[in-house]
Amino acid sequence: MDYLTEERIQSFIQLALDEDIGPGDYTSLASIPEAKHVTATMIAKGGGVAAGMELGKLIYHTLDPDLHIDFKKDGESFTSGDELMRISGKARAIMSGERVVLNCIQHMSGIATKTYHIVRLLAPFSTKLLDTRKTTPTIRFLEKWAVKIGGGMNHRYALYDMIMLKDNHIDAAGGIGQALKRTRQYLKKNKLWLKIEVEARSIDEVKEILSVGGVDMIMLDNMSVELIKEAVNLIGGQAATEASGGIDESMVVAIAETGVNFISMGALTHSVKSIDLSLRMAGSERID
Repeated sequence: MDYLTEERIQSFIQLALDEDIGPGDYTSLASIPEAKHVTATMIAKGGGVAAGMELGKLIYHTLDPDLHIDFKKDGESFTSGDELMRISGKARAIMSGERVVLNCIQHMSGIATKTYHIVRLLAPFSTKLLDTRKTTPTIRFLEKWAVKIGGGMNHRYALYDMIMLKDNHIDAAGGIGQALKRTRQYLKKNKLWLKIEVEARSIDEVKEILSVGGVDMIMLDNMSVELIKEAVNLIGGQAATEASGGIDESMVVAIAETGVNFISMGALTHSVKSIDLSLRMAGSERID
């Protein structure tokens, strides 16, 4: 996962803490003695797959490297009532970081849990699950990280690491043939070695892509199960195949049965429900 650089992670942590704390967590500074030490536990209010735990530790250690933190590993399952993290140390630091840490872990665990569920449905098949670029701006790396933790695969990370000729590119270029011709010329001229994927909206477009040739993957966009099966048989291994467009969990088994290589789902990241968590001080009520 080349996108998980120390620089990117630390930059995010600093922005997130600056956004929430700003010039100071005045509530904690005003009400909690500076030397006060406590232990807090993060409790799950539902089941799922843990994600963002390593990130949570990094956030807390950015605030106070002396905090002692025990936590479930990313990718471990949990049930309602389980303890996901235990933090011991200065109360002010624990309170100042709790919302940023909870928000990250809740969101990432929701994505990992959804991904894991779909991956389990696909287990009997060779079809692999891909994410998309339908992510939240500035935190794409967290969401794609969570997909990986849940057992899914990252598709291209951004516009610069793969060619994906979709309907608007094809229409603007004057057709599939022209789009591919110009693409190959551009890549050769600029010495770029990128894989090429082309979107097909119909069987006729699949045939046209195959007649031009030289593509790594064909995206079968918004096709019925019957058309996906026809397209996969027609392609016959000449390129990898990806089913995409409005796919939900009720459809993935039927689509996988067609023999398609990949299923991509924007729903893994753009509409997932976070896992509800709470942070509790020893002997206290929930902190909201």
